[in-house]
Amino acid sequence: MQSADGKFYKTDVADTEQLFRLIQSIPSPKAEPFKLWLAKIASERLDEMQDPELTIDRALEQYLQLGYSENWINQRLKRRLRNRTLLQLSTTSKTGICLIYSPST
Repeated sequence: MQSADGKFYKTDVADTEQLFRLIQSIPSPKAEPFKLWLAKIASERLDEMQDPELTIDRALEQYLQLGYSENWINQRLKRRLRNRTLLQLSTTSKTGICLIYSPST
């Protein structure tokens, strides 16, 4: 891997899953808070898989914490839904014709 000074150094790398597995294998009391956090996040994601509405609630909370207005958040979610609908319509068309979704105003 190339460093800031332009030299190449041997570097160990890992993807996210490998890092989490590595952290889980550390038998140190200092790693316990991080392990507990990982377990909490994993549990939340499993809950969201069972009830996708929880994902929307989490997104709303995070946008509010970032300082976005409720109006902006509402427009963002509607835009995402519209784009997803367009994508689904265009990819599921068996005739090869791209269907256009036009919301009523």
